[in-house]
Amino acid sequence: MMNELEKELAAQIIGELNLEDVELKTVSAATPLYADGFGLDSIDILEIALLISKKYGFELRSDNPDNEKIFATLGALSAYVAAHRTR
Repeated sequence: MMNELEKELAAQIIGELNLEDVELKTVSAATPLYADGFGLDSIDILEIALLISKKYGFELRSDNPDNEKIFATLGALSAYVAAHRTR
């Protein structure tokens, strides 16, 4: 069961990146952003970081040592956004 922010982020990721192979109903908080989950690559992650900065009012920096954890799963990204958002 996903919370509202997880659902919102999943829908934005799927929509912004035109992920035709990923359906919202198959996604959970545990879904990895890389590999067998959303299947994102580093360019996709940059696009997601830009989307998040515009929508939620804070910057995700490429030099953040926690990026591997932040972008591990939808739930991890959602938790980070929830803790840092200004909008």
